Amino acid sequence: MVTALAVLFAGLLHAVWNALAKAVPDRYTAFAVMGAASALVSLPVAVAAGPPAGPAWPFLLTSVVLQVAYTALLIRSYDLGDFGQVYPLARGSAPFLVAVAGAVLGERLSPLQSAGLVVVCGGLVALAIARHRTTVTGPAVTAALLTGLSIAAYTVVDGLGVRRTSHPLPYIAWLFLLEGSVVALMALAVRGRAVAPALRTGWQMPAAGGIVSLLAYAIVVWAQTRSPLAQVAALRETSVVWGAIIGAVFFSERFGWRRVAAAVTVTLGIIMLTAPT
Repeated sequence: MVTALAVLFAGLLHAVWNALAKAVPDRYTAFAVMGAASALVSLPVAVAAGPPAGPAWPFLLTSVVLQVAYTALLIRSYDLGDFGQVYPLARGSAPFLVAVAGAVLGERLSPLQSAGLVVVCGGLVALAIARHRTTVTGPAVTAALLTGLSIAAYTVVDGLGVRRTSHPLPYIAWLFLLEGSVVALMALAVRGRAVAPALRTGWQMPAAGGIVSLLAYAIVVWAQTRSPLAQVAALRETSVVWGAIIGAVFFSERFGWRRVAAAVTVTLGIIMLTAPT
């Protein structure tokens, strides 16, 4: 239960940093600052903890590549669609893919937990389409689903990688040190000199987002050493419930009874998913 509560809290943190990323007009600059902030915070921890065990490195480096791709796809998704639509569509598609990968790797959920996974994913997707006046465009759907694919890929890779270390802290610290640095360099390469004036208008919000992002995913990676990948992934993606609330409150996106029903569905799925085996 402690692990489940921690992952649910990570979901809240994840929704917060995504909202911060959506709120910044120049998202490449925002992600440059976020990456730099997470790398700087991780640096002393990585030095103190030392490198992770050798067998974990192929997974860690693969995750860095996947997370850079995820960042680019996420930026594209937010450019094309509303936060309250794109975010749950991307996040809701990932747990199914993680569950399939987990099953291939030999992980099993109880029948009740499996039903809970289906209910959670259904509720997440329902949040994406529970709109009255607007629809998600084809390009936004494509970008969101590719984002979900990248989420599933790096989630599985990190779940396998962190289990090949004696302690999750070195893996987490080096992951964010490398991934944050590469994301910052990628964003700087795209924006070039335009980063400087954008930074003068405000770097505090994306820096805070980078630190919140680090904490949110660190909890998830730790949880993957204690629980099945599919269960952790589904609980993490309940962040879309918070995302729908944030979209309604801060971005003036309609909530409505359909989203309330979808949120209740997700909550029911959580209860089923966290039921003891």
